[in-house]
Amino acid sequence: MGQPTHAPKEWWRSAVIYQVYVRSFADGDGDGTGDLAGVRARLPYLAELGVDALWFSPWYLSPMKDGGYDVADYRAIDPAFGTLAEAEKLIAEARELGIRVIVDVVPNHVSDQHAWFRAALAGGPGRELFHFRRGRGPQGELPPNDWQSQFGGPAWSRLDDGDWYLHLFAPEQPDLNWDHPAVRQEHEDILRFWFERGVAGVRIDSAALLVKDPRLPYFVEGRDPHPYVDRDELHAVYRSWRAIADEYDGIFVGEVWLPDTERFARYLRPDELHTAFNFSFMTCPWDARRLRRSIDETLAEHAPVGAPATWVLCNHDVTRTVTRYGRTDTGFDFATKAFGTPTDLTLGTRRARAAALLSLALPGAVYVYQGEELGLPEAEVPVDRIQDPMHFRSGGVDPGRDGCRVPLPWTAAAPYAGFGSRETPWLPQPVDWTSYAVDRQQDDPSSMLALYREAIRLRPALGDGPLAWLPAPGGVLAFTRGATALCVVNLADAPAELPAHTELLLASGPLHTDGSLPRDTAVWLRV
Repeated sequence: MGQPTHAPKEWWRSAVIYQVYVRSFADGDGDGTGDLAGVRARLPYLAELGVDALWFSPWYLSPMKDGGYDVADYRAIDPAFGTLAEAEKLIAEARELGIRVIVDVVPNHVSDQHAWFRAALAGGPGRELFHFRRGRGPQGELPPNDWQSQFGGPAWSRLDDGDWYLHLFAPEQPDLNWDHPAVRQEHEDILRFWFERGVAGVRIDSAALLVKDPRLPYFVEGRDPHPYVDRDELHAVYRSWRAIADEYDGIFVGEVWLPDTERFARYLRPDELHTAFNFSFMTCPWDARRLRRSIDETLAEHAPVGAPATWVLCNHDVTRTVTRYGRTDTGFDFATKAFGTPTDLTLGTRRARAAALLSLALPGAVYVYQGEELGLPEAEVPVDRIQDPMHFRSGGVDPGRDGCRVPLPWTAAAPYAGFGSRETPWLPQPVDWTSYAVDRQQDDPSSMLALYREAIRLRPALGDGPLAWLPAPGGVLAFTRGATALCVVNLADAPAELPAHTELLLASGPLHTDGSLPRDTAVWLRV
């Protein structure tokens, strides 16, 4: 498809981007697994929702040991999802509807079934592309160092020949050696491959983890620099990538989990990444003071480099918003996930509706994870059906991430709620899933789907002006966007009086008869 002939508007600065987890979106061939045919059939639904772009979690050839984040071949679509030709058609068909496509790359590691790793195990060349080391101890029986996997347990696995290899995630995901020029060249070629096929952008998984200290030292809490997180050498990688993206008017969004705001902002300098995910907002509890602080800090850390903020309430790794906001602990932390946590879904739904208007009113780009627009709760997946490696690596303590990955309900009366037709879905849908089906919400003006559609439709009316806070009672957030739009969110226990306004544009729930704003409710006003 080649390069565009003109530079498009910087659409990504204020876009609404919808995350598609293909395996669970729509099953076009009825085999129980979502696929590209299913996505293509539902493109009109996404166009009606009003989103600007789709971000696809990895759709590449993969053994699926970590939901596709263990990539065996970046130039092939996994047969469970379809073919490369279908992906090209999807990209083109979406673009005809005004929707761009963002693909995912996972540069930190590959699958243990990747050709490079298989060659390395077979004794041929290529071990230098990974991190192979002899072990410690008299017989090399101890791992080379004390690094721990993100999924729990040691970050090293031993081979039959006695060597150990590094994997910051699952053993089936060996880490690449980013000091090797072949690794860098391969990823630059992958970027060109997908930009040539018309994608508008690339999301970078675990973007701060690629480069390791070549000495592979022991981990020491507080040591600066960290042996494998946010190393300075990373920025040369992303500067080389940015030059490629600029050739195609493509954009990057980085998954960058960093507490240091100044170091976070370095990834967003004008010659590096365009945007990065904002995790402080996503994991923040439903608390007015803390949300305001998160918003202020996010905008402040982006301002020096002129990058737009991103806002997201949920993704494929995080407990769904309706469930999280219905719990006593409304924040998110991987370490606190547990089976059987009490949840008030009515309360959670009311808060999730208000949070949708809050996030969509903020300046910057907004990401919507599939099913959030339906108000789906976290599903409780039976233990014998869980597939997420986080569950198994935790010794069965962590319920894992499958609860937010359960296939979507489309048609209440159809088999498997319209997700597919013949085979049982790869993850079981709860018995009440039909109540959330698209066809039941489609024509209901009070549904979550109707709220999201209307909010996305009205969002341009908020303008592109900066956010300015207004005086408000404790527990209430009130801010203007430009000269004419105002957002008010009541997180207090008591009703809140609305400021003077000329029009109520949208409300997340009904107002009191006296016109006051109930608790856990948000409104957009024209002033």
